[in-house]
Amino acid sequence: MAGNIILEVVTPDRMVVNEEAQIVVAPGTEGEFGVLIGHTPFLTSLKIGILRYKDKEGVERFVFVNNGFAEALPNKVTVLAESAERRRDIDIERAKRALERAKRRLEEGVEKEEIDFHRAQAALQRAITRIKLAETRSHP
Repeated sequence: MAGNIILEVVTPDRMVVNEEAQIVVAPGTEGEFGVLIGHTPFLTSLKIGILRYKDKEGVERFVFVNNGFAEALPNKVTVLAESAERRRDIDIERAKRALERAKRRLEEGVEKEEIDFHRAQAALQRAITRIKLAETRSHP
């Protein structure tokens, strides 16, 4: 089936992506999934990860997503994420500082048993994922 689908990536603050895509691949909580035009409708939760898609010209694009939900319809994919950033918008120095804070919080908190381990671990995962994505800027 030829044709493009509409991809929308939305956070509580803004619309991050609103464009046509040939294919969308996202980090579902049950595993990565891909959507092409004509896909069977479904709804799934997302984990921290990298959403990738090919725009209408076939250029691969990347977006950091922080949890949320994705709805796939035959002609549209809507992602509602807690936060999201296009690769080009990631501030790598800020992400590195967040990584160090998360590591420190985990190390100090484990000793004192005074942290929300899951929250600290999620902060660590967000920072690692942002850095990984930002450092791949030399690739399309």
